[in-house]
Amino acid sequence: MNPFEFVLAIIVITGVFQIIRARMGLPAFRSRHRKLENDQSGDPLETERLRDEVRGLKERVQVLERIAIEKNDTLSREIESLRDR
Repeated sequence: MNPFEFVLAIIVITGVFQIIRARMGLPAFRSRHRKLENDQSGDPLETERLRDEVRGLKERVQVLERIAIEKNDTLSREIESLRDR
């Protein structure tokens, strides 16, 4: 296969896949990318709700981290207090 035939084969294969994708109703990559850009400027109320949810989840993770860290210290203190009795 010479280079001209190879390039022609790539063009034909790409065209066939474009036709199949169009018949299936799938958007092109660029359309999806533009849609994502448009979604970023979406509803400000939804954005604020999501930010509040993320803030709440971060607080919960901090509490869980503190419990995990304090658990070792608390357990050590409890054992020492039991030994002192």
